[in-house]
Parts: sequence; structure tokens; C-alpha cells
Amino acid sequence: MNSLPVYHGAISKEAAEQLLSANGKDGSFLIRNSESVSGVYCLCVLYEDMVYTYRLHQCEGGSWAAETAPGVQKRLFRHVKNLIAAFQKPDQGIVIPLLYPVCADKKSQS
Repeated sequence: MNSLPVYHGAISKEAAEQLLSANGKDGSFLIRNSESVSGVYCLCVLYEDMVYTYRLHQCEGGSWAAETAPGVQKRLFRHVKNLIAAFQKPDQGIVIPLLYPVCADKKSQS
């Protein structure tokens, strides 16, 4: 996870919301540690001035999955970067495709 530019570590939900709101573009996203569940991560996505949060977790076999909208089939990914690539396409069970990464390293942020 540490190798992903969008991974912000143990920042709070409020800090994530501030970063995404400052970016101000629908489809802006980042990943942070879950504050409530150890070993779980949160994919935070900005859409219409609201931040939507989807839990990411590693399954027993080492694959990654995201909690999506009810009725959307669970998909497994070998790496989180593959999950991100899949969710950059429309209609994947999240509110909006992942369009604008908000990188933890401010120097590499566009």
C-alpha cells in the first residue's frame, strides 16, 4: 500500500474530506487507513461536495476487494493498483469513476 501515491496512511476521515474538497473535482480520490477497523483501508471519493467511503480489504488468498453498492458482484484484484484501474471505468458500483488521484506527496500532485 505504501508504494501507492494516493495512499495517505493514518489520516482522519475529516483530513481526507478536507484534502478532497480542496481538490474540488468530482472523481477525486485517495486511500487512507480505516479508523474503526484494523487492517482495512478506505477509498474516499468526492462527488457533488460529498465524500463517499468504500472499504478495501485483503482476502485470505491475498486478493483485494472493495465494498461497493448493494447488488454489485464482489470482484477480487491481485493488487490495489488493479482495483483502482478497474474503478476508473464507469458503472463499477461506486458513485463516480476514480478520475483525479490526490497524492500524499504534494510535490508529485498535479
